[in-house]
Amino acid sequence: MKRFEDKVAVVTGAAGGIGSAIARRLAAEGALVVVTDVNEAACNDVVDQVKAEGGDAAAIAADISNKQACAELIQRSFALEKRIDVLVNNAGINRRGNLLSLSEEDWDISFTVNLDSMFHLCRATLPLMVAAGGGAIVNTASQWGLYPAPNHIAYNTTKAAVAAFTQNLARDFAPDKIRVNAICPGEIHTPMLEAGVKRSGRTIADLDKLVPIGRIGKPEEVAALVAFLASDEAAFMCGSLVEITGAQAVA
Repeated sequence: MKRFEDKVAVVTGAAGGIGSAIARRLAAEGALVVVTDVNEAACNDVVDQVKAEGGDAAAIAADISNKQACAELIQRSFALEKRIDVLVNNAGINRRGNLLSLSEEDWDISFTVNLDSMFHLCRATLPLMVAAGGGAIVNTASQWGLYPAPNHIAYNTTKAAVAAFTQNLARDFAPDKIRVNAICPGEIHTPMLEAGVKRSGRTIADLDKLVPIGRIGKPEEVAALVAFLASDEAAFMCGSLVEITGAQAVA
């Protein structure tokens, strides 16, 4: 399928496990993908992968915890083809701990990266989409934003805010033909998850047993959902919070 032929998609956190899968999927379907992450070398690696697979991508490293960097990222992305059709707000961090064990710095940076960046990126992108007659925004929330897991209060709260932000944005800009949806993944097999598993002393096999479908998810499966929500096939989906969990209850 080439659902994104002649379109430009910006993907944040695109050097990570889920982000890189999203970038590769959108590029495989014809998009020029702006691969952005704070790690420039990792961005270039993802661009190389995309091009090796026959897609088109450009690397623009950016620290989206910085307001001005968010605006500049969108400006540079728009300058490539004078359009931004899809924005995937995927970047996020996970600072663990309950309210008493979490530092104030961890609380603050969680909101800065997980929520404030979406505010600044959408604020810069929406006027461009409105002028173009429409667009699609897909935000990465989390199953834990809907059903909080223990000892992750900063992550859970920011992801709950992402869900609310998504629904508010969708209702405000649906009349402008801008569709805003969010994905809410459960446990997905990424390098970040592997690091957490090692710290906990558990194994991937242990996590697999907790999922009714028999295994945790794959980044490519999340990418397929994002591609659907960003495509014209999801033309009537706006303000949706779509769980992708294998029917798993909160781990």
